[in-house]
Amino acid sequence: MPAATNAQELLAAFDRDLAKLQKTLDGVDEAMASRHTAADAVTIKGVIAHRTHWIGLFFDWYEGGVAGETVETPAPGVKWNQLKAYNAPIYEAANGRPWSELRSEFDAAAARLRAFIAENGDDLLYVKGLYPWMNNWTIGRWAEASGPSHFRSANTHIRKVLRENAAD
Repeated sequence: MPAATNAQELLAAFDRDLAKLQKTLDGVDEAMASRHTAADAVTIKGVIAHRTHWIGLFFDWYEGGVAGETVETPAPGVKWNQLKAYNAPIYEAANGRPWSELRSEFDAAAARLRAFIAENGDDLLYVKGLYPWMNNWTIGRWAEASGPSHFRSANTHIRKVLRENAAD
């Protein structure tokens, strides 16, 4: 799916992809949230905690840029090729937490990101070079990576977990 090129497209992608994910999540209870696929040990809980965490990172990057701070993406001291090790404790910590809390935190993070997108126009979301940490991407593209793109991949993973565990 091509990336959004303006605020209106971004908001439409956000709403569409979140609605699909929410529909899938509505069928997940505490027991199912602790399940994973045979090929991947990441549970549904882990996936949702990860998406919540990365929305938080987006706001850390943005707010750091606004404050004039030096922002390191994806996180201080972490390189992009180290994401597997970086994400592992996020997934693991989620497994010991109640599904209702993880879901509530995700819903709040998604609502915060949606409000940010809705409150800002192309003059913020789709201008290149506002902050050094952005590289060649716009704020909107970073928001899309942290929101709709992550919603799509989460939905794909969770639906696979549900299919594989349907007979249990």
